[in-house]
Amino acid sequence: MSMSEWHRHVTANRLQTLLLVAILLGISALAGGLLFGTAGLWIALAASLVALLVEPVAVYRLTLALYGARPITPQAAPELWRMIRILAERASLPAIPVPYYVPSAVVNAFAVGSRRASAIALSDGLLFSLTPRELAGVLAHETAHIAHDDLRVMGLADYVSRLTGLFALTGQFAILLTLPWWIMGELDIHWPAMFLLVFSPHLALLAQLGLSRVREFDADLTAARLTGDPEGLARALGKIERASRAWQAWLLPGWGNPEPSWLRTHPATDERIRRLNALSRHAAETLWQEGDVSSPGTSPVRRSPRWHPGGIWH
Repeated sequence: MSMSEWHRHVTANRLQTLLLVAILLGISALAGGLLFGTAGLWIALAASLVALLVEPVAVYRLTLALYGARPITPQAAPELWRMIRILAERASLPAIPVPYYVPSAVVNAFAVGSRRASAIALSDGLLFSLTPRELAGVLAHETAHIAHDDLRVMGLADYVSRLTGLFALTGQFAILLTLPWWIMGELDIHWPAMFLLVFSPHLALLAQLGLSRVREFDADLTAARLTGDPEGLARALGKIERASRAWQAWLLPGWGNPEPSWLRTHPATDERIRRLNALSRHAAETLWQEGDVSSPGTSPVRRSPRWHPGGIWH
């Protein structure tokens, strides 16, 4: 991919992100306006601004605590820290993300925090399943999310969707309370506005899912640039997908990625791999060395499945 193509792709993704965030804010402001008038509109916008400023800090420690994550020291995993340090420098992050160990056999990773204070959580299953080359791709993907401030953007999107849902729920209660007066002809209800208010959370959810998919594609592209090795991330995605399908088939028989694709939180893995494989590999400092970057634990964790707010973990 040439530099001009790269810039066009990044620009298109950013425009899509701005558009989807604007749609989310517009839906929330419309729902607030339909319910409380002008005051509701300003309530929605003010609450969204507060969420944009506060949410990443508030969620950082809570999320890690929910998954029982613990920090990985440089002494415990020097090669892992070396990879993250190089990626943080290439992404121009003001602070190095702290790696955290999650005692779970599910093959997964996620990032929390902001550009100035962030963490990358790596499950036990991921550390034992991926090669150093594949792990470098996953770390680059999560570093890209941090560099793009995706954690703040997606946190805002989630908050706005929840606020829109609260407006809709309040509107439904208002309809139930005023229904007797409407039946007696003493009150006039603007039904089109009420139906729009009730269905506004579904519209907000679709916009949020679309935003998530756009940010995933952008993080993949940036990860390929950070490592100079799109194939490493493509291999990791394929391995994570296969492991994920195995757990889903066991825990929820017949369950799979929802169709159509616009109901997914992430783009189809096959499409992500196709896009990564289409990128040309360019020279870059090798992030991995021969051998495995092993888990801080002494052996793979094997536990009974349990539920967390973020989904099923093992």
